[in-house]
Amino acid sequence: MPPSRSHIRATIETYLSRHAEERDSLAGLLASLDGAAEPSSRSALPGHVTCSAVVIDRDRRVLHIGHRMTGLLLCPGGHVDEDDRTLLAAAVREVCEEAGLRPGDLCLTAQFLGEPIDVEVHDIDANPAKGEAAHQHFDVRFAFYLTAEQPPALALQAKEVFGAQWLPYADVRSPTLRAKLLAAEQHGLDGRPEPVSASALIHDGAGRYLLHLRDDREGIWEPWVLGLVGGKRSRDDASLEATLRRELAEETPGLDPTGLMPFAVQEATSVDGLAVPISVYAGHWSGDVETVDLCDGVLLKWFTVDTLDRLRLSPGLGDLIRRHAAEHPAAEEPPKTARPLPGEAPSGTVLHVVGVHLHLEHDGKVLLGLRHPDSAYAGKTWHALAGHLEAEAATAGLAREAFEEAGLVIDPADLELVHTVHTVERPGARPRIQLFFRPRHWEGVPEVREPDRCLAWKWFSVKDLPEPIVPYTRVAIEGIRASRSYSELGWSG
Repeated sequence: MPPSRSHIRATIETYLSRHAEERDSLAGLLASLDGAAEPSSRSALPGHVTCSAVVIDRDRRVLHIGHRMTGLLLCPGGHVDEDDRTLLAAAVREVCEEAGLRPGDLCLTAQFLGEPIDVEVHDIDANPAKGEAAHQHFDVRFAFYLTAEQPPALALQAKEVFGAQWLPYADVRSPTLRAKLLAAEQHGLDGRPEPVSASALIHDGAGRYLLHLRDDREGIWEPWVLGLVGGKRSRDDASLEATLRRELAEETPGLDPTGLMPFAVQEATSVDGLAVPISVYAGHWSGDVETVDLCDGVLLKWFTVDTLDRLRLSPGLGDLIRRHAAEHPAAEEPPKTARPLPGEAPSGTVLHVVGVHLHLEHDGKVLLGLRHPDSAYAGKTWHALAGHLEAEAATAGLAREAFEEAGLVIDPADLELVHTVHTVERPGARPRIQLFFRPRHWEGVPEVREPDRCLAWKWFSVKDLPEPIVPYTRVAIEGIRASRSYSELGWSG
């Protein structure tokens, strides 16, 4: 099947979100998406979609080839085939057919990712020999970098093209493409590949690594293979770490590793055969995977290094994990995860996540922290000092979190439970028990000790809480003011 109308429409609307001034000039393209004919079929009149590849080398030059039918020097491109999964896949196929490149010779650019760099409308003369009337091509162009330092040898499709040339941005033949290349050059479009995806190598400090089993579906990158949690950068991500934290929040709510640091760049291959450099961040998390709300893929599971040879892993992942394990030897024994035993809990029992929170009051004010914008949970939102329990008592866990996050010293014996919120974010999500404790005594002044999670600590009047604030935190504070010990949030019926 050729690319669907919905895919083409989404691609064009994404492009127009950058270039709203071109909507009128692309009215014919938009109209074709509502027509009876397949918009990418060469028989569709008065116009149809075509695709081109803008291939850029390290010297900021763009590949052009002569087309025998028109005599014009153009970027490689042409009509969409029935088997092209997406418009981008059509562009990749065309440049490989016409110029003799391999998909692995190319990678996406960080400036445009999988979005078009340009869309241009061509008027095509009638061709009586082929029985084609005059029509228009709506040419959707995608930018790629060469992965190699030097351009590879080309093998031109001699029947249709001739005379390859590499032209500097300023000499690119298409005026619309030339303008966009020169503008993008000011924002780093320099021909040098860089990672456009990020993944998390999560370990528990005890020799275990968290792996993610992907779905076995068409279009999934490396289906039914164990890999790392992560994904592709989006236009709005400020950095690759922001990409990773967004992906964690979307795919695995409840999985919030600490100490994320760049560890390696892993080379992978996309569904379309493109080279994909992935920035791998190493981070620590020692939670129970049963508490993670897995929204993508089949499962999350801890594995030790000695089991890797028995697993179906992403290419190179086994060596990457062994390298990390060699450089960071386990500091403790793997925990024995407590799970309900047969007969221990009735059938249908659902495990709950337990969170602990510090309700710290001073002169009628309560302490709240502003979550980092890239935080996996509640970015740019005010929240109580909080954390998830490991294999520990609730009061001990909260005392640990208070010191790690804000430098506060609290004796667990000085903590009293003042409110409980039983909450669920959405139907089917794992329920959570949120415990709020108030200390009778504490030492220290709140300070930001985990800047990748919290930007600031601030005191607010309990009568005038800030916005935005985590909803259940507001519910708890208001409940404490009203001397209520329990609230529910998110449950219906």
